[in-house]
Amino acid sequence: MTDEPRPTRPPRAPETPPAAPVSSGPPASHFAGLGLQLAAVVGVFTYAGWWLDRRLGTTPWLTLVMVFVGAGGGLYSIYRKVFPASGDARPPR
Repeated sequence: MTDEPRPTRPPRAPETPPAAPVSSGPPASHFAGLGLQLAAVVGVFTYAGWWLDRRLGTTPWLTLVMVFVGAGGGLYSIYRKVFPASGDARPPR
């Protein structure tokens, strides 16, 4: 045995955790208010139909029509938010 010092190794760098998968879409917070938006649109259209029914005496027909118009408009708004009009983000078939 010799009295020569042993060569020392440089300290190892700590291992980095694997990177999170990269998402190509917007964050989930982008869609947080969609349910409230749908409820608000249906509520406003329902109230408008109820008000028109009282003014015109057509109870309950305009209220029913306006509920469906509001639901359709709210769902269309959600569809446009979830599937933007760009060529790379199309709804699945």
